[in-house]
Amino acid sequence: MSDERGKESVKASSSSSVPLSRYESQKRRDWNTFGQYLQNQRPPVQVPQCNHNHILDFLRYLDQFGKTKVHVQGCAFFGMPEPPAPCTCPLKQAWGSLDALIGRLRAAYEENGGSQETNPFGSGGIRVYLREVKECQAKARGIPYKKKKKKRNTVKIQDELQSS
Repeated sequence: MSDERGKESVKASSSSSVPLSRYESQKRRDWNTFGQYLQNQRPPVQVPQCNHNHILDFLRYLDQFGKTKVHVQGCAFFGMPEPPAPCTCPLKQAWGSLDALIGRLRAAYEENGGSQETNPFGSGGIRVYLREVKECQAKARGIPYKKKKKKRNTVKIQDELQSS
């Protein structure tokens, strides 16, 4: 008999006994949390009517539960990867967590009847926001963020030059 401790055994539904993977469990939990957030808006918003502004508001709302220290521009420790003392700068959601969350919500949107073409989680506004959060957090922690350059296939180029 195999040891099942440590594995998620959340059921797909009350009538099904198929255990969900950790990713599927997170995706379902995130989707339900986002739906609850929309319902708590005044007036409540239905998922088909939500747009990228609702999603941005949701991401900003989640910052209050974050665990990543993000130094503000005026902080003495701004730009220090390892500050020597505590400070009063806010805790926020880490960029990687937000990026993964958006990926799960994007998939859940389509699994719950939304079309890929109208998926607000894949909008340009969301991508811009995530890029800005990434750059801001990297700068606040003193970690240079450099965009990776696309590698060109030098072997292919050399072969083409030799054959001509």
